[in-house]
Amino acid sequence: MNFKRRLPFAFLPALLFFFFQKTTAQVTITLNTGDAKEKINRNIYGHFAEHLGHCIYDGFYVGDTNKVIPNTDGVRNDVIAALIKLKVPVLRWPGGCFADTYHWKDGVGEKDKRPSMVNKWWGGVTEDNSFGTHDFLNMCERIGAEPYLAGNVGSGTTQELTQWVQYVNFDGVSPMSKWRKQNGRDRPWNVKIWGVGNEAWGCGGHMTPEYYANIYKQYATFMTDWSNSDHLFRVASGANSSDYHWTEVLMRDIPHDLVEGLALHNYSFVEWTKKGSATAFNEAQYFATIKSALWMNELVTKHSAIMDKYDPRKKIALVVDEWGGWYDVESGTNPGFLFQQNTMRDAMIAGVTLNIFNNHCDRVRMANLAQTINVLQAVILTDKEKIILTPTYHVMEMYNVHQDATLIPIAINNTSYILGKDTLPAVSVSASRDKNGLTHISLVNIDPGKAQDITISLNDAAFKSVSGRILVSAHLQDHATFGEPEKIKPVVFGGASLKGNTLTAKLPPASVVVLELK
Repeated sequence: MNFKRRLPFAFLPALLFFFFQKTTAQVTITLNTGDAKEKINRNIYGHFAEHLGHCIYDGFYVGDTNKVIPNTDGVRNDVIAALIKLKVPVLRWPGGCFADTYHWKDGVGEKDKRPSMVNKWWGGVTEDNSFGTHDFLNMCERIGAEPYLAGNVGSGTTQELTQWVQYVNFDGVSPMSKWRKQNGRDRPWNVKIWGVGNEAWGCGGHMTPEYYANIYKQYATFMTDWSNSDHLFRVASGANSSDYHWTEVLMRDIPHDLVEGLALHNYSFVEWTKKGSATAFNEAQYFATIKSALWMNELVTKHSAIMDKYDPRKKIALVVDEWGGWYDVESGTNPGFLFQQNTMRDAMIAGVTLNIFNNHCDRVRMANLAQTINVLQAVILTDKEKIILTPTYHVMEMYNVHQDATLIPIAINNTSYILGKDTLPAVSVSASRDKNGLTHISLVNIDPGKAQDITISLNDAAFKSVSGRILVSAHLQDHATFGEPEKIKPVVFGGASLKGNTLTAKLPPASVVVLELK
């Protein structure tokens, strides 16, 4: 049928209105600026670097004899520059599952005299321990990140972990501080954050929570002196996703003067046994992955409620020290290296997850994206001298304006992203006010088929101008490649306007926007 010839002209306005309504949706948001009091801990924007695949070796570290790739003490200069721009606040190392097979003494001293080891968890490769404690902690200083050391509880001893604490932190005379100085570091690094084991319910020993609580108390007791003068931030190995019983037992059985943080791990995927491709996915697989990511809000809410029962003053932090998207590895790569591409789907995951953490900042005070380079939902991919900053990198860089800012509570009248009979909230949002008085609003439209018309009531807050940045691409499957490394990057967003105490904006489908109000 010839559509133009058959359709009466009088019907055109109605048809255009109908079309507009089908391709846009209305969302109203209220900023409750008068209720702003909680601080968004900068460590929510933390990262995770495990000895896994090409995260450490050929990712961060190319060796201090490498003459092709510019480096400082073996660490890539371009990686350091990218992480400085990202404002990485905290970096977790050496694992992960790897942590409970890692013996730190093998990674200090002269590199050519360090013993090799087999990475039994990730690919069965042999490592020479050339990247160790000094390399990691010195790298953190260059990045400006606080180190988070994960201790070996699964195959280590209390003595081994307490000696590691003394080696990196003690400024007096002791065998460990003397050894540190002999290895080239006179002053201590003063590492504050320590993980006491990792995934004790799984690769860390397949323990029951009751058993692990007792083990934890033993390790935590000997990590410091009786006055706790070292001011350590000790993180207990917490629950796997919705294992609320694990949280209940640890909060009940561990004295609260022995623990500062309780971990939580959760990944986003289509199905655990059918994760699918990182790039060749359909809308149903996209929907399932985003649904999995949004489940983080329920997890944080329910684990926090248990913690509130035992710790109403919220002394103990919820530490989500492993999160991100998990798919099948790229074709032709080692299955044990967990290398996957990073698309606009991952940008959506990052945006909604960080908004969830921001809005729960009263309890969530640290999180660590898994992982920094070449593994899972990486912010950086490398190939010899080449480097890519992924869509996830760009979201975290856009969002770093929230670090250490004051959360502004929001109320939202949302619309739905509908696929078949299933629905998800279409828009994710969080807002904060920084120390300079700037207000930032981060918005995610997860719907790949509809734009969102946003109306934000600013209540009694007075602003003179609005600006913004947007990350968007034509397709959810779009990603940067080593041949086209800047295919996806943030650009200026001109779709917001301010009139009195009302802000309006139009979010394109599948987009991430951060607005700044002055």
